[in-house]
Amino acid sequence: MIRRYGEAVRQGARYRHRPGVYAILPMGRDLLVTCQAGDPDEIQLPGGGIDPGESPIRALHREVFEETGWRIAAPRRLGAFRRFAWMADYGIWGEKICHVYIARPVRPHGPPREAGHSALLMPARLAAERLGNEGDRAFVRAHAAGPGANLPQRQLAPGAESH
Repeated sequence: MIRRYGEAVRQGARYRHRPGVYAILPMGRDLLVTCQAGDPDEIQLPGGGIDPGESPIRALHREVFEETGWRIAAPRRLGAFRRFAWMADYGIWGEKICHVYIARPVRPHGPPREAGHSALLMPARLAAERLGNEGDRAFVRAHAAGPGANLPQRQLAPGAESH
């Protein structure tokens, strides 16, 4: 069973299945993350939706490049989690299946191509506190804890149902 994080499923809402890929990008003790330009507190792992017909690895490379301007190498899947959220950019409720990878940032190729994003380096332990959703924070906490660390047990928001 896949772990679920975040808010409870809303009664009457129709959720669209939306798989996505997200990257933990270590650089020494820091992580390369992305930030929404209009909201400096909106720190995220670089990543996003997998387009129809696109492989997860290709989507990961594309999304990281669009949101950070960096190329990556050696992506390795760490796991996945599920969350239900309002996706304001698309005007839909999404059942997000978030596949998390770790990869090596190789080099920057300029500023992020996706409007409203900026790339920044942040200490991994700080990122584990500041990332915008609990699933991302759980994966980063496990990464920051070092080899052999396990992800926490499945966590549900108060009132959330398990499936």
